[in-house]
Amino acid sequence: MSEESSAGDGAFGREESALDLDTEVRARAWRTLERSVEEHLAAARNRALGPDEAAPAEIRERLKGYGFTAPRELGQVLDEVTTMLRDWTVHTSSPTYFGLFNPAPAFAGVIGDALAAAINPQLAVWSHAPAAVEIEQHLLRFVGGVLGLPRDAIAGSFTSGGAEANHTAVLLALTRTFPAYPEHGVRALPGQPVLYASEESHLAWLKIAHGCGLGRAAVRLVPVTPALTMDTAALRAAIDEDRAAGRVPFLVVATAGTTGAGAVDPLPGIADICAEQGLHLHADAAWAGAVALSPRLAPLLSGIERADSITVDAHKWFSVPMGAGMFLCRHRAQLHETFRVDTAYMPAATELTEDPYTYSLQWSRRFTGLKLFLTLAVHGRDGYARQFERDVRLGRLLRRRLAEDGWQLVNDTELPVVCFRPPRNATRSSVSEIAARLTAGGRVWISTTRVLGEPVLRACITNHRTTPSDIDVLLHELRRARQDPKETP
Repeated sequence: MSEESSAGDGAFGREESALDLDTEVRARAWRTLERSVEEHLAAARNRALGPDEAAPAEIRERLKGYGFTAPRELGQVLDEVTTMLRDWTVHTSSPTYFGLFNPAPAFAGVIGDALAAAINPQLAVWSHAPAAVEIEQHLLRFVGGVLGLPRDAIAGSFTSGGAEANHTAVLLALTRTFPAYPEHGVRALPGQPVLYASEESHLAWLKIAHGCGLGRAAVRLVPVTPALTMDTAALRAAIDEDRAAGRVPFLVVATAGTTGAGAVDPLPGIADICAEQGLHLHADAAWAGAVALSPRLAPLLSGIERADSITVDAHKWFSVPMGAGMFLCRHRAQLHETFRVDTAYMPAATELTEDPYTYSLQWSRRFTGLKLFLTLAVHGRDGYARQFERDVRLGRLLRRRLAEDGWQLVNDTELPVVCFRPPRNATRSSVSEIAARLTAGGRVWISTTRVLGEPVLRACITNHRTTPSDIDVLLHELRRARQDPKETP
């Protein structure tokens, strides 16, 4: 027996963990955090949306005070970090942020994130976190069922976001199409695999193709119609051309709500082509998939129920904190085959359940679904439906008011994404100049994009706090920003 062993447990004494904080310190920290969060929420409407100019050198200089050589009081650190985040962040939770899909998180979701962090269940295996795993699977069955997938066949997982969910779709499609792929990879395939997505799709597909070993050339970007939706005739032609050249089509991605212009690809027509050609159909409904909860708006997604797999991001229009994606599919056995692995160090599986690591790209991960579960439980399907319908009405209002002000609208969608440019016959500033002036003003924030090759301004309304008065603020700031500064009296 070694000297260290003979000393027994008494050698460690009763010293508490160095990483524990006592009850009073924790209480003070909670009070500090509560104050910071409440001040943040109270100031959301009146705060400037972002720093005038964030200088890396200034931020790095501030961080030099954290050499981590001596402990600091938690409340003080919280105050200092809150100040940095307040001063050096674009505040996407502001009701006058009309940029990307970063709506203000619902408070129930914030609480869910905190509770998940405190209890910290490990979602690799069912036996370690049975309640958490079952809550997530219940949510996936609910969302998948609302989207029209057969409830008894729904499989899937929560993901870090849309990119991981879409990556999972490509891996599943490869596994379904090519039996040799899971064991031998792309070298065992009969030719260059090819997947298809529209030119307006999210170009994460290029990164995913790279990461899967297919190469970026495996992604065929299909032309779009004047309505910015995938041209199904062009899709058919591309598939025929690739087959004739010895390439092997295996996947078509239909985007249900494009990032740039809110277009919804013709899902029924694409589903027909996939059925005829024997191709996996994936619907990327990362943000617009949420409207399935509204009976009035759900028809916008008609045809999505025929998809083999679907991506939905809860941290977009569902308004829960980053990050919370969902991957849904109707092919349980093939999904397990996609991620099949046997290890001696994982707990043994049980007959009546499935371990999350066997159907997910991730292994160890946090309880992502809790924030969505709490928010749905508190507000209900109808509460979400009313919010989505309200956002759509605000989008229509913005369209009408922009047209009245002489702006040229360049996209046509029921979804609350409005793309526009100054009138062609007007003396005007460029799109980039207008956007820069808006951002510098600090009252509103909108993004820019390109529609059919031309630069446009883009306003997106997915924030549950946005009101008609915020639309008025945006219109006022647009009038000011459109005016040439040299012409201002």
